[in-house]
Order: sequence, then structure tokens, then C-alpha cells
Amino acid sequence: MDFFKAANPGILDLAPYQPGKPIEELERELGITGIVKLASNENPLGPTPRLNTDLAATLKEGARYPDGSAYELKRRLSGLLDCDMNQITIGNGSNDVLELLGRVFLGPGLNAVVSEHAFVVYGLVTRALGATLREVPCQNFYQDLDATLKAIDAQTRLVFIANPNNPTGTWVGKTALEAFLSAVPDSVIVVLDEAYVEYVEDADYPNGLELMDRYPNLVVTRTFSKAFGLAALRLGYSVSHPDIADLMNRIRQPFNVNSVALAAGLLALDDPEHVAEGVRINREGLAVLNAAFESLSLPAIPSAGNFVCFDVQSDALPVYQGLLERGVIVRPVGVYGLPNHLRVSVGTPSENQVFTTALKSVLG
Repeated sequence: MDFFKAANPGILDLAPYQPGKPIEELERELGITGIVKLASNENPLGPTPRLNTDLAATLKEGARYPDGSAYELKRRLSGLLDCDMNQITIGNGSNDVLELLGRVFLGPGLNAVVSEHAFVVYGLVTRALGATLREVPCQNFYQDLDATLKAIDAQTRLVFIANPNNPTGTWVGKTALEAFLSAVPDSVIVVLDEAYVEYVEDADYPNGLELMDRYPNLVVTRTFSKAFGLAALRLGYSVSHPDIADLMNRIRQPFNVNSVALAAGLLALDDPEHVAEGVRINREGLAVLNAAFESLSLPAIPSAGNFVCFDVQSDALPVYQGLLERGVIVRPVGVYGLPNHLRVSVGTPSENQVFTTALKSVLG
């Protein structure tokens, strides 16, 4: 049997998602230790220390299914975010929520609009469902909302806006976003991906949750993977109009989030000081990295996230390989249409120093 002919057509043109290289893989390949991984925008502080002791009771109940409604986490989030519980959809990471939105609103003959250099998962979800992906050019790495609006037609169901965007780190300001939302047809769902919202300190940055009363076709997605340090446990959520949440929950897999992740999310919300410390370290780390790029005359894209995308001004893969050989893992972003750029996550002060020293060595 030809399994490729039997597969859904939208899947055939896709390539598997390529995550950052794991430390263990580089250890096997090169036989080196002491590796610094700055490839996946992970929190260098890790999760709240409370997980070390407070998850024991949850683990003892490992034979029982989790709360499929995620009631307690929704209750806590609704209080913190000033929204109703029936507006919240909990996912196995925010990627899960993005896929649920695609499954509700996309299909053959329909399309989604994204920006050039946008998070690759938007395209994976859209094409896998047989829908068309419309990509609009950026303006100096920033999403062009005027061009995005012009790309919308009668078959458009979703528009994805990553704010800030991964891998560029660029963001959309309040005035521009509100003007865009006011012009978008009511039939189009605008997905505002705020995975890095906790790190943004720009005064002009919009909080999508504050706009939802005025724009019922707006969906905000967030994650516990970044600032809360729970990437390994996969926990994310969306806030939307209750009708959208209802549709998403109709196709959400039962028990899509495990009990450990749900408990860890509650513990993470109980430790805002840990998040604040991570934001401080990130702020200082961004300054260190940008100063290093300036000293090496390497253009860097201004970033509001916990990473920087920088231009090595030639094919980035040899520089990437050179860093690997020195025990530093960063992220090549050619798949995002940036073959001369690398993305580096902000690490601890010592990890940032290891990276900048290695980069200088590679560049000679």
C-alpha cells in the first residue's frame, strides 16, 4: 500500500517540526559535556522551587485520570485575568490550543493569514487541515497589519498575530492593533499569541485581554512554558468569547492535560516572585547579548521576548556548527526565511558569558 497516497493531502507538503537540539544529542555526537543550551527560549531559572516538594501528593494519585475540566486552574486564572471561567480553554501547551482553533475554523477552501517569519506552527496547523496559508511580507521584521488586512478575503477564517513574535522578537503596538481589530470583519477570528507576554516591558505593548470586550472575535493564547518555566510539562490556555471556547471544548481530547501539569500550573501561579526574578534576569541578559552583538558588528533584531535573533551576515549554519563544537546550542532559523540569522535564548549570566565567548571564538 502507498501510505503517502492514503494520507490527507495537506500533510504531504509538510516537514516535521524541528525543535532545538537536545543537550543529550550533542553529547552523543561530539562526546563533550558542560553544554549550554540556548536554543528553545526556555526559562534558565527553571520552574518555581515549590514543585520540588509540593507535587508529591499528585504523583501518588498517578493511577487516576486528571480533572478533565481543569476546574481549579480555570478558577484561579479567571480571578487573575479578570475573565469568566467559560472563556478559558486549557491545552497541552499553547500549541494544543492553536491546533484546536484550526480544527474548529479551518478546512479545504478556507485560509489563514500570517506574517512572514511567523511562528512555524501556524503554518503546520493550517496546511495539515487542507486550508491555504496566506503569508504577508514584513516591514523590517515587524508584522505589517495593513498588508495583513488586505490579505483577508471571504474565505479567511483565522489571522495569527504573535505578539511578540518568535523568532524575531518584534511586537505590535496598541494603536496599530486596535486599528486592525476595528477593521477586521466579524467573521474572522484574530488569534493573538502572547506566549512571551510576561517578558514585555514596552509601555506601548497591548494586553490582549483588555480588548476582548470590544472585539469578540479576538482570541488570546498564553503559555506556562516560558516565564513560568514549565516547558517540559506542556501547559497553555486561551481566553476567548464563551462560544469560541465551547466550540474548542467540543473537539478537545478528554484529559488533554495531565494532573502533574495542572498541579504545577497552580504552584507556578502561587509564586509571582519567581516570575519577577526571571523577568529581571531576562532584562539584564538581553542587554548583555545586545552589547555583544554590537561589539561584533552583528545586526540584532530588537526583541521583547526572552531571545534575540541576530544576523551573522552570511550563511548562519557554519557559525551554528562552530558554536555546537564549543558546547553551545543556539537555533538556526532558516526555516523561518532567515538563513543568515541565528536565534539565541537569554540564559543565566554565566551561560550568556559562555555564549558570547564562544561566538567571538567562532567568528575569529
